[in-house]
Amino acid sequence: MIGIIDYGMGNLFSLSKALERLGYAYEFVSQPERLPDFAGLILPGVGAFGDAMANIRQLGLEQPIRTYAESGRPILGICLGMQLLFDRSEEHGHHTGLKLLAGEAVRFRGDYKVPHMGWNQLSVKQSRHPLLDGVQNGDYVYFVHSYHVRVTDPSVLLATSDYHQDVTAIVGRGNVCGMQFHPEKSGETGMRLLRNFAKQCEGVLS
Repeated sequence: MIGIIDYGMGNLFSLSKALERLGYAYEFVSQPERLPDFAGLILPGVGAFGDAMANIRQLGLEQPIRTYAESGRPILGICLGMQLLFDRSEEHGHHTGLKLLAGEAVRFRGDYKVPHMGWNQLSVKQSRHPLLDGVQNGDYVYFVHSYHVRVTDPSVLLATSDYHQDVTAIVGRGNVCGMQFHPEKSGETGMRLLRNFAKQCEGVLS
């Protein structure tokens, strides 16, 4: 069973429908004590970083999410949820994240359209990672974001995209992974990525 963390700021409907199409069971979860019941967790997110972390803290989820990640079970952040996995964000002030990965979310700066919104190609950096099984260099995925992550450790970069610069698209270190784009809205490639994550969750709990 996969847990989708519901802290009031996630696009839960389309994500849950994607898991249904793939044939994987899920539940929405907002109670800290229930996180260990799941074989994998997805942290979605739409909105502002600071508001998201405030909601997570108010629900008492911050440390339980960290503890879950430390247990070695798979956890996936999507869009804002990916940014929350990192140290901090400069969105509307400076805010501390979950600190599961090293880096900072910063705003796009330049003479171009913000937010970055639409279909962009992936540049795969670590094709052997199980999350990227069957994903090809040049596959398209769907982005909607005004902030992007500058990673401290380049080894966590599984794939980037190009939007007037290299943009962090997929990250991973051990059991902790994230996607800046919306896999549930990214057609066949997005579904493959979600399936690959779900496969990592299989057999985690007996």
